[in-house]
Amino acid sequence: MQTRRKALSLTLAGTLMPALARAQTTPEWRPDRPIRLIVPFAPGGSNDIVGRIIAEAAGRILGQPVVVENRAGAGSVIGAEVVARSAPDGYTVLINSAHATVPAIVARVPYDPVRDFTGVAVAGSSPHVLVVNPRAPANTVAELVALLRANPGPFNLSTAGIGSSTHVGAELFRTQAEVQVELVHYRGGGPAVAALVAGEAQFGAPTMASSLGQVRGGGLRALAVLGANRSPTLPDVPSAPEAGMPRLINEEFFPVLVPAATPAPVVASLSAAFQTAVRQSASRLTETAGVTPRPGYETAAQIMGLVRENVDYMTGVLRAAGVQPE
Repeated sequence: MQTRRKALSLTLAGTLMPALARAQTTPEWRPDRPIRLIVPFAPGGSNDIVGRIIAEAAGRILGQPVVVENRAGAGSVIGAEVVARSAPDGYTVLINSAHATVPAIVARVPYDPVRDFTGVAVAGSSPHVLVVNPRAPANTVAELVALLRANPGPFNLSTAGIGSSTHVGAELFRTQAEVQVELVHYRGGGPAVAALVAGEAQFGAPTMASSLGQVRGGGLRALAVLGANRSPTLPDVPSAPEAGMPRLINEEFFPVLVPAATPAPVVASLSAAFQTAVRQSASRLTETAGVTPRPGYETAAQIMGLVRENVDYMTGVLRAAGVQPE
């Protein structure tokens, strides 16, 4: 009996040991060449600023450069499609705060924002800011609304492009303030803010990241932070409710995504690197871009759940405002 037991034990050991050895020696995925981080907007906008901050830290963690590549156009659709159609090998990553907004405002999107991607990280969230060119005769939201109602038509409102979160903010403001203004769509937050500073557009609701430098430097005047509360980054600027527009809430979040078919070990390594990069860069993100952490979104399922929730939310908000896909 003992001989049979010993033989059985040896047989089981011989069967299990190779599998156990493979499990113990399967290496963690590590990139062997640079990774592209696709920013689907022009340089200078919030995605570009946030993307460059976390790319620097993620590259150090992964041992390979994470190179930001700006692929602007169609309200982020062009860049997002590049990632959706790229090889699912971990070498092409997307950061896109407009990812959940696009399906609500762009009629023909050549990818599914949920099914065609999987989540890696969330780089945080940030409110938009209602700003005017300093030459505009408006120092408060109430004064701006009165000015626009008294002069319907000649004022331009800049956005970062069709489908961008600034487009959403513009539509919300136009509807809730009941004013007639012309929306001018630029190819990203940087060009949209530059147009405001130059006076090509008189006001807008840019992201805090893209407008913060100009607000601090006097190139733009901030009238309200489009969040439920004041921002610690601009503590002297009233919130939308304080400014008399309690429903003018427009905040963006920054999902970091890869193609849906990316293997689990690759997603795990990228998630660990990018989430660590976000934590290491937290103070810089807040000071430079007004971005604060968004805890509770560590797994791919949690991140894509957030995307799905925001697709539904944005669609509901815009349809209620009478905005249809273009």
